[in-house]
Amino acid sequence: MGKVTELNEANFEKEVLQSDIPVLVDFWAIWCAPCRMIAPTIDALAEEFEGKVKVCKVNVDENPNLAVRFSIRAIPTLLLFKEGKVVEQLVGVQPKEILISILNRYVS
Repeated sequence: MGKVTELNEANFEKEVLQSDIPVLVDFWAIWCAPCRMIAPTIDALAEEFEGKVKVCKVNVDENPNLAVRFSIRAIPTLLLFKEGKVVEQLVGVQPKEILISILNRYVS
């Protein structure tokens, strides 16, 4: 069963930048209603893409330096990393079908 990895400044480098598979990172906050709306989709993607894409979350309130580092101005923001670089950025609630289509472009 795929699970979403909680990221922080201590594990970001290892979990995301050094990952050998693409990593989808959801920048969110507990008070953000759209973030709560997209959360079930994020959980479902973690299961559907288990072993092909790592799915992670960053709480911007608890990790403000990561939000600043990646210029997160609105949440939810989804960043897709491949080989340590941002290859896609999506802001706001996205339909699951669009996210699947984007992830499929980066999995081998």
